[in-house]
Amino acid sequence: MKTRRIIRIISAITAFLLLGYLAVMAVFLKETEKDVACKDLVVKIQNDRENRFVTEADITSALKQAKLDPIGMQMSNINTYKIETELMKNGMIDKVDVYKTPSGTIKIDVSQKTPILRAMSVRGDFYIDSKGGTMPVSRRYIVHVPIANGYIEKELATTDLYKFALFLQENEFWNNQIEQIYVHPDRDIELIPRVGDHRIILGTFDNFEEKLDNLQLFYEQAIPKLGWERYSSINLKFKNQVVCTKK
Repeated sequence: MKTRRIIRIISAITAFLLLGYLAVMAVFLKETEKDVACKDLVVKIQNDRENRFVTEADITSALKQAKLDPIGMQMSNINTYKIETELMKNGMIDKVDVYKTPSGTIKIDVSQKTPILRAMSVRGDFYIDSKGGTMPVSRRYIVHVPIANGYIEKELATTDLYKFALFLQENEFWNNQIEQIYVHPDRDIELIPRVGDHRIILGTFDNFEEKLDNLQLFYEQAIPKLGWERYSSINLKFKNQVVCTKK
């Protein structure tokens, strides 16, 4: 019992000393920061091997235009939140973290968005990213993802089309087979395959996985006997049916 009491007292003293140390260090760093001017700006672009939508030059240029370039400013006067908010206006950026170092450096970590589908529609040309948002098309960098054409509203793009794009990304067979997605004015979906001279009429996106499972079974069982060039269209609109139209 006495031992436990001693342990509790020691723990309380240790916690008190630690809090005191942290408080002193915080004051010391704050006072030091007042006397230090920003000497360097370090920008790190995450996932820049996969995508090259944003460069270090883009970041520094944006800060200069917004009069937020930290170089030469007192560290205590630099508002990291304002820098993050300004950089997040770039539609290619997913996340920004800005922080200071005691030596007078501002570090900026930038994460780019990852596109999974490109919508080239009468409503505009844009990417759908991996989180279901949209991002603009870059003039200097093209990423190879499935393409959707036709009458695509952003609501459809960020809901059903996004779910379909995720499915393609995770399904090796259909990711390799589907070359293009076309959205008709009535929202009927037509798919253009890479292999075979036919159109796939999906209908709506309702139960699309089940529809494609039926088509894959048809591919595996019937196509080896009948050939890829026999049909002009394959209709999946009707439940548990694969309706083919001969050329």
